[in-house]
Amino acid sequence: MTYHQTTLTLPPYARGIHIITPRIKEAIADLLPNSAKTGLVHLFLQHTSASLAINENADPDVRLDTEDWLNKIAPADQPDYRHTFEGSDDLPAHFKSMLLGISLTIPLVNGQLGLGMWQGVYLCEHRDYGGQRKLIITIST
Repeated sequence: MTYHQTTLTLPPYARGIHIITPRIKEAIADLLPNSAKTGLVHLFLQHTSASLAINENADPDVRLDTEDWLNKIAPADQPDYRHTFEGSDDLPAHFKSMLLGISLTIPLVNGQLGLGMWQGVYLCEHRDYGGQRKLIITIST
């Protein structure tokens, strides 16, 4: 088995759900030799207040509804939160990150991400001002 790895630095995104599939595809194309056709792509986000998910890539309402739902589950400005030093959105961001997760494994099929027709990879930014995010991409072939 051969491993290929890179770290993709994502620019700051506004709070919300953002499709990052094109950025990941570009990083994979730069990383993989042309002969690599099958394997696994592992994505690991090095942060605790953002997360990764796979969901619909066509209708932006899915992303908006997901953000609304997450905000109902883990709202900001709760008086019972102790972890508020970094702002009222910080602890809810950690909760959301735990719910959705910070890693994904996707099959590599014919040298491409093995996503379904309507699937895209989301960066879920849970902070109002999250800053750059680092995504480690590891491919095993």
